[in-house]
Amino acid sequence: MSRYRGPRFKKIRRLGSLPGLTSKKPTERTNQSRSSKKSQYCIRLEEKQKLRFHYGLTERQLLKYVRIAGKAKGATGQVLLQLLEMRLDNILFRLGMATTIPQARQLINHKHVLVNGRIVDIPSYRCKPQDIITSKDEQKSRTLIQNYLESAPREKLPNHLTLHPFQYKGLINQIIDNKCVGVKINELLVVEYYSRQT
Repeated sequence: MSRYRGPRFKKIRRLGSLPGLTSKKPTERTNQSRSSKKSQYCIRLEEKQKLRFHYGLTERQLLKYVRIAGKAKGATGQVLLQLLEMRLDNILFRLGMATTIPQARQLINHKHVLVNGRIVDIPSYRCKPQDIITSKDEQKSRTLIQNYLESAPREKLPNHLTLHPFQYKGLINQIIDNKCVGVKINELLVVEYYSRQT
């Protein structure tokens, strides 16, 4: 059950746009649609795979998040997306400090990132409101993050995040609203997929 390291364009062509997986865009093909009708299982499976590949999770990790979301108060699908969006690797990606989620994961694993003044080397670390994410004070860490901030396309920052690019600092204002999620996904289909298995 290792992380997916195969061809990324293949997944993007099959599942649609996944901005967390790669920053490159595949060329459009005109005759890409298939004439066969998809089953309900296939539709749910594709939504689950889209979520899994966007956030770079293994099957076991995603199942664990679904179980946590099922026990929490509120709609399971919305809680699931909030849990995934509040992961440290995803927060770095959304702030623009990394161009993809795998790149953010590498920055975290190599100890370039501080959360509230402490080094965190766990990409799945669950951030909370009022957490401050900064780069390490070393020149190498700041140079890496500065390059990513300059090379990343300027997208509108979600409402739950604030970025101070000259201080290499990001702030989490609140828990994410479901309208600001980075990928177009129907979370109910993912929950239905797992409800049939458990």
